Amino acid sequence: TGTPAGSGPVLTSIASEGQVNCGCIYSNNPSFLSCHRLQESLLSSSSGYSNYRGVLNWCVVMLVLSNARLFLENLLKYGILVDPIQVVALFVKDPYNMPAVCLVIVSNVFVLVAFYTERRLSVGCFSEHFGLLVHSINLSVILCFPVAVVLMVKSVTPVGGAVALGVYTILFLKLYSYKDVNKWCREMCYAKARSLSRSISCKSASATFNGKNNSASTSAFNQNQDLYYFVFAPTLCYELNFPRSPKIRKSFLLRRLCEMVSSWMVPIIQSSMKPLEDMDLSRMVEHLLRLAVPNHLLWLIFFYTFFHSAMNFVAELLQFGDREFYRDWWNSETVPYFWQNWNIPVHKWCLRHFYKPMLKRGVSKWAGQSAVFLASAFFHEYLVSVPLKMLRPWAFLGMMAQLPLAWFVACFLRGNYGNAAVWISLIIGQPFAVLMYVHDYYVLQHREESAGVGPD
Repeated sequence: TGTPAGSGPVLTSIASEGQVNCGCIYSNNPSFLSCHRLQESLLSSSSGYSNYRGVLNWCVVMLVLSNARLFLENLLKYGILVDPIQVVALFVKDPYNMPAVCLVIVSNVFVLVAFYTERRLSVGCFSEHFGLLVHSINLSVILCFPVAVVLMVKSVTPVGGAVALGVYTILFLKLYSYKDVNKWCREMCYAKARSLSRSISCKSASATFNGKNNSASTSAFNQNQDLYYFVFAPTLCYELNFPRSPKIRKSFLLRRLCEMVSSWMVPIIQSSMKPLEDMDLSRMVEHLLRLAVPNHLLWLIFFYTFFHSAMNFVAELLQFGDREFYRDWWNSETVPYFWQNWNIPVHKWCLRHFYKPMLKRGVSKWAGQSAVFLASAFFHEYLVSVPLKMLRPWAFLGMMAQLPLAWFVACFLRGNYGNAAVWISLIIGQPFAVLMYVHDYYVLQHREESAGVGPD
């Protein structure tokens, strides 16, 4: 095509001006010359990217939608299966006979005994040896008394017994910490008194200092007589002065309360509790693996409801400042890292009152860690076998199996492979032990009912 007459020089001038201007832009802004740089894809582990909040929200949405579909499917197929009377019966058999509630009320006696003992020790009425004896008897009875009641009283339900034993276990750990911290404070006061009394030559000055030290020790004890605050606070480690939040946030309380109310779930597994001896090995494995995933989801719901919603609710109500109840255990690449970060109150107690004192006595780190796992295995068995009124080793063996698993993961697996191994142990290991207890309890109850119903 041709150009209009006289337009050639004009267009040529415009084109040349464009080239000049473009060249000026690129020369003044070198970034226009290159739009690429050395970088990794976001999903690559070497990219350093860590903001996956959108992926987490997607997982939550998919979980809600899948469970909503399953809920509607079961509702249309089976109707409403949750009977409120059966839910209440999990906790009490007779509304006029609630031994588990009575057990929790009686626990106040042990709190008062510990308080009275420390008060006598603070003023010198009890010797350290006698005070240790009283504390030891009190702590021993705390563990043994609820066991005797749960095993002897027939009206105690498994859930009610588990709640009562859980309360007594928490109380045992709290009062043990209360005993230790007050003992450490007295030892510090005595050490300061001895070191300063040696540097004071005048007897009257020494007596004056000793009198001031005793009064300071007594006043320090008197100003921290809020033992019941410590009993209800979401921590297992006692301190003379806890960090406190400035005020109670009502909106925060309401959110945590709504989370606790909306997170409950009653699993229906009666149709799956066919006795294992009636199955072959392949059906047995399929049966247990099929129940492991929903049981693991229940465990995750329990974790969020208890460690985040409930403990934050109590902490906000009491203005308790330390809200670190868990750390990033979901990123665990080793088994010890998981156990050190998923339950911070218990981890702090074990580190402060069990593991470090053992190291000070010359115990090796490996022996100390094994002892911690052994104590944890005992309490897991204590909280499961006693309420079910049947002795089974599944919880104990499951906890002790963590030791060889920890060695295997540390020696042969690293990074994402170690994290995957920890998740597999959580999904299959611990829920598997719980399912074995549920199965054994169901079979035991089924056989008792079958034996009780005879021919007319």
